[in-house]
Amino acid sequence: MAGFGAKAREFLGWYTPEDYDTEFFIDEYEADLVDFPTPEEPVEPLAPIHREAAPVRRADLSRIVTVHPTSYNDALSIGEAFRDGLPVIVNLSDMPEDEARRIIDFIAGLTFALHGFAERVTNRVFLLSPQSIEVTSDAANLRRSRTFDQD
Repeated sequence: MAGFGAKAREFLGWYTPEDYDTEFFIDEYEADLVDFPTPEEPVEPLAPIHREAAPVRRADLSRIVTVHPTSYNDALSIGEAFRDGLPVIVNLSDMPEDEARRIIDFIAGLTFALHGFAERVTNRVFLLSPQSIEVTSDAANLRRSRTFDQD
């Protein structure tokens, strides 16, 4: 972008832009090109690496962790147990409302990140189940049984 002085000189006719020889620049760059010799032997393609997938950690179904947090600082124990593949029951009945909401937000992020599921058992009790564990609720089973019950 030309400054004010250059524009004024051009307007008054005191400034003439230099004519550049574009062929000069093209010739200059062509001199820099180097031909590399082609290899005499063809290069073998790399063999693909086959790795077996790590086995999915199955949780020990004989163990369920129950956590009664009293502050948001207890979220660490919830996260560690869930990360280890254990089902976790979180009872928020002893927490203030604002901190309980923070724990619920933490639970939502935790289950999303680790592909698990969170289910409300009661108003302030939640069940976190890892992806490898299937949980069926009695309420859904009762609804299905009532649908087919024609008595």
